[in-house]
Amino acid sequence: MSVLCLVELDAGAPSDASLRALTLARSLGDSSVRTVVFIEAAELTGAALADYGASDVYVIEPSAVDGYAPQAWARVLAGLATETGASAVLAAGTDRGNEVLAHLGALTSLPMAANCTIVTPDEGKTHRLVRHRWAGLLLEEAVMEAPVALFTVATDAVAPVPAQTPSALQVHLHKPELADGDLRVRAVESPAGAGGASLATARVVVGGGRGVGGPDGFGPLEELAGLLGGVVGVSRVVTSEGWRPHKQQVGQTGTKITPELYLACGISGAIQLIAGCAGAKHIIAINTDPGAPILAHADYAVIGDLHQVIPALVRALRSR
Repeated sequence: MSVLCLVELDAGAPSDASLRALTLARSLGDSSVRTVVFIEAAELTGAALADYGASDVYVIEPSAVDGYAPQAWARVLAGLATETGASAVLAAGTDRGNEVLAHLGALTSLPMAANCTIVTPDEGKTHRLVRHRWAGLLLEEAVMEAPVALFTVATDAVAPVPAQTPSALQVHLHKPELADGDLRVRAVESPAGAGGASLATARVVVGGGRGVGGPDGFGPLEELAGLLGGVVGVSRVVTSEGWRPHKQQVGQTGTKITPELYLACGISGAIQLIAGCAGAKHIIAINTDPGAPILAHADYAVIGDLHQVIPALVRALRSR
């Protein structure tokens, strides 16, 4: 039996969230781990996949599926799951991974579990699962009974750990058979409009809250994020006020993040936000209120006005 894993890419390399999914995939008994990537074959760098234990990679080029088409991607996974005899199909618990696996469940009439932290094969056609509920505030134990298990891996639950012995990766150029309508919904991306790293996979997130003051106050945060190679994330109040789009929201009703650094600027730190940023390796808070709840979760804190601190930090970075 084998395990099939959808791998998302970040600048041509497997995203951090997908490396975590591959780490969990290796724990599923003696199954071989096969991967699926949507990329031009000539641009594929397979070293990271081999380092994380993948035995095979199925490459779907833009000539077959151009851009992100969730139903078409799910159709590809359905065909490969049958072809490889997969006992499980998994992906990272990102917006894209959850959407594609949900489509796969609809196409195959199989159950799908999102945001799993532990998956254990049990007696052939069942899997014991532990998964996040309520943005990780609760852990649910469940048993999935299905000939093929479909699940996504919580982005902050499994550390990305390379295999002890890298695999000899075999590359297969796969041309899928798609149904009419599979490409009806499709997002075509371009390097100029792709927007860099996503909030869920960014290694640096510069967060802004009510203390930013309004839509115009995010310019310095955008500049700082660009200098650090990161992205901007915001609190719920910012999206509620209409200052920034919901896709940038961090928290229980937004995106869960797992960056190396989360710089929280003018954010009080309500429990809903903490549920979304608890997976950050390091948290630095900039706030005028020494009693703000975010400080209890921060590794470092700057008690000061972000409108003075951020420009000073930008100048210091540019001077280097």
